[in-house]
Amino acid sequence: MALRPILTYPDPRLREKALPVEHFDSELKQLVEDMAETMYDAPGVGLAANQIGVLQRVFVIDIADENEPSDLKVFVNPELIALDGVLVWQEGCLSFPGVSEDIKRAERVTVRAQNERGEVFELEAEGLMAVAIQHENDHLNGVLMVDKFNAIKRRLIGKKVARATTDAP
Repeated sequence: MALRPILTYPDPRLREKALPVEHFDSELKQLVEDMAETMYDAPGVGLAANQIGVLQRVFVIDIADENEPSDLKVFVNPELIALDGVLVWQEGCLSFPGVSEDIKRAERVTVRAQNERGEVFELEAEGLMAVAIQHENDHLNGVLMVDKFNAIKRRLIGKKVARATTDAP
């Protein structure tokens, strides 16, 4: 396993659409392990492959509390097949250090995906898990949380991220 650098806004690679995974091999397994280690180290609850510069349709999520055992979920070639309800959730993003904003999302989602072995599964989720699935799926499509804001807020967020990345050790 290895920590991978996380791309930060406005890196143009974050806007690139990820490609479907075709090979479920040791390379994919290594990618998933690296993504999990990187996400936990950051620390975050989700990470999409294109956030580390890999244009594959893969994301990992673990919403377990610090005092709970890990509950890592791997989503390969995810497809949102149902969205229901509306909620507003304060979201952060590893590609936007120091930023958290209220974002409107579906309250419940159903996602169809494959695991790292290529096995197809469906998951119905609500609350934080539903938000995280939508957030990470957006990344795979080149959509960022800043796209949900008006132009003024986008400029302010850009300045805030620039300050956070230059102030980082």
